[in-house]
Amino acid sequence: MSFPADVPAVEALGVLSRFRVEFYECPYARVDALFELTDAVLCTDGPVRSLVELTLTAEHRRGHGAMYDAVNHGWLEPARLRRLVASMPLPRAADGRTVLAVDVSNWLRPDAPTSPDLLFCHVHGRGRSADQMIPGWPYSFVAALETGRTSWTAVLDAVRLGPADDATAVTAGQLREVVGRLVRAGHWRPGDPDILIVVDSGYDVTRLAYVLADLPVELVGRLRSDRVMLRDVGIRRSTPRGGQPRKHGGVLTFAKPESWHTPDQATTCNTTRYGTAEALAWDSMHPRLQARGPWLDHCGELPLIHGTLIRLKIEHLPGDRDPKPVWLWSSRTGTTSADVDLRWQAFLRRFDLEHTFRLFKQTPGWTVPKVRDPHTADLRTCGPG
Repeated sequence: MSFPADVPAVEALGVLSRFRVEFYECPYARVDALFELTDAVLCTDGPVRSLVELTLTAEHRRGHGAMYDAVNHGWLEPARLRRLVASMPLPRAADGRTVLAVDVSNWLRPDAPTSPDLLFCHVHGRGRSADQMIPGWPYSFVAALETGRTSWTAVLDAVRLGPADDATAVTAGQLREVVGRLVRAGHWRPGDPDILIVVDSGYDVTRLAYVLADLPVELVGRLRSDRVMLRDVGIRRSTPRGGQPRKHGGVLTFAKPESWHTPDQATTCNTTRYGTAEALAWDSMHPRLQARGPWLDHCGELPLIHGTLIRLKIEHLPGDRDPKPVWLWSSRTGTTSADVDLRWQAFLRRFDLEHTFRLFKQTPGWTVPKVRDPHTADLRTCGPG
């Protein structure tokens, strides 16, 4: 957790003290050993390279045998811990709303082929065709993003994806639970701006928007550059020959500028790192859904999921690299120019979650233990790790 610089130190220490007291109530097996292991992870000098070294710190008053016993046989109440994390102060965007980001980070286990529930995890490489698929356990994280010159995020939830899981369905259920906890904790009240959720191109943002339509949320996600979107057909009129009226209007192909119609909003602003940023926005754009994949079992007519299509083009990337345009889709319609700028700026903050993953793996040593049981990995992910 983090606080603004103008928050008194006494208040921050009070919140931290309450968190420690309530966190002690979360474990129900090997309580003291897990609590001391948590203190050792946070207070050790330098990055965590092995669990055995943590037993040498002053905060861990037990031997290495107790530490292994806690890791292998200890457990805590995940629901209680998640409620506790949601009750802590959360960062807000410039307009006062909460911005959440969801992404997947992998616990790679290439040397444990007999471990259960392993999946092939996509790992980015340096250069073309350098990506790899390595066995491991993927975890879906949800975090609240901060604003301003900071890369800190407030992680709110983590769920391991199993071999039989539908990633979109798991993400939708995870976001529904997180938003429910935030509402019960008072972070959102009727009349507040909708909670903004930003996702990358690996997620079906339109499907998530449809599934979570009953929640006070707005989805913003990146689309692949080879996609197409459709306009509304306008007033539906029956044809002289009968038959079904048209459902879709003109097609906007991302890769074909000649198919673009006049945007509803166009904004330009100067950034410190990327030069001039230009955004074009088209209102009431929807994808063409087909009765396959997640929509295979849909009953009735397939819906029209309207939103705002945004094309972001920046002048340059750090290192004078040539940038490619980014296509975003927001589940909100009727956006103003200020709304468009807020959406793409919130999406760029999503990359702060990558810094969080790097911090987890390099400093607290999230994936350092070579565990073989995925439940042990769940304990370290949701608890002391």
